[in-house]
Amino acid sequence: MDAERARELLAAERQRIEGELGRLVHPADDEAPEAEEFDAANRAVELYQDELDQGRAEELQSQLQRVERAEQRLAAGTYGVSTQSGEPIPDERLEAEPTAELTVDEERARAGR
Repeated sequence: MDAERARELLAAERQRIEGELGRLVHPADDEAPEAEEFDAANRAVELYQDELDQGRAEELQSQLQRVERAEQRLAAGTYGVSTQSGEPIPDERLEAEPTAELTVDEERARAGR
């Protein structure tokens, strides 16, 4: 894959992830307008949503780390090559998943374990 195209894909992926992370930010509980009207039932819904958001934020952080590793591989000249076998990763796979570290077969084998 062309290095410029790889940079574009990784920049778009970074922007998507950072945008999603930004939307997960909540005002501090004591700053929220409803803080003055404490209701345990309403708070339970908020706590549930906070837990969901925390899980999503952790997943997004993991995705961001994958982008950073891909950017490092791009800088090192090893982007588009499997980190496991050294085999080339097809451009079609990189277009669909710019942070791919393994070929499809290697990914399947890993998932099958």
